[in-house]
Amino acid sequence: MLKILKYSFYDLIRSRWSYIYLTFYLLLGFVLLFLNNDLSKAVITLLNVVIILVPLIGTLFGVMYYYDSKEFTELLLAQPLKRSSIFLGQYLGVSLSLSLSVLLGLGIPFILYGLLESSAIWNFTLLIVVAVFLTFIFTALSYNIALSNENKIRGFGLSILMWLFLAIIYDGIFLISLMVFDDYPLENLSLVGTLFNPIDLSRILILLQLDISALFGYTGALFKKFFGSTLGFLLSLACLLLWILIPILRIKYISNKKDF
Repeated sequence: MLKILKYSFYDLIRSRWSYIYLTFYLLLGFVLLFLNNDLSKAVITLLNVVIILVPLIGTLFGVMYYYDSKEFTELLLAQPLKRSSIFLGQYLGVSLSLSLSVLLGLGIPFILYGLLESSAIWNFTLLIVVAVFLTFIFTALSYNIALSNENKIRGFGLSILMWLFLAIIYDGIFLISLMVFDDYPLENLSLVGTLFNPIDLSRILILLQLDISALFGYTGALFKKFFGSTLGFLLSLACLLLWILIPILRIKYISNKKDF
């Protein structure tokens, strides 16, 4: 699997799209730091971009790489290699290359600006960790969709729909439910509903660490009580880890059962 991972990783970091992705974050980081003298404010602004863009790019790259390398994958399947090693190696190569682009693209501007001597280093580190988690999660989800659909157009459509649902539609349904049933105690429902969406969970984790939960009102106080505690923080990271592990296990299962 390591050889497949290395090939996929080096193949992607040489891609022009990886350079575009890296350049975008470099420019974004320098522009935000030029406009904001406060690193904490820059992190908040950056959160609004990262929380939407990182899942979208992970989704697109995951499904694109699977379909574009399909002929090469079929050649590998004819070799004495484990199926799961081939697909997991490709998945990890895509995820690691995208994560490296985010890390370098955001890390270089902030380090040059003096992040290592700032009190905002923990908030920025958490933002990078969340971005890496979201990259691995949505790359795995889109890879699952592509692996389950031979039709390229259908695979792309379902992947974009999946991202759209988790990034936008889910929040709308969730808020409407809270408004309709506002006469009932919905504290536990709010917490559970947040855990079932990695984007919402990542956003709340960062906002609470920035200590602006007072702006959320009663809901913010509830989230601060749970997610702000050490147990809540660890449980949140465990949920994000499950969002990675479950799709990976499904990739392994489908690759071993699928008739290529």
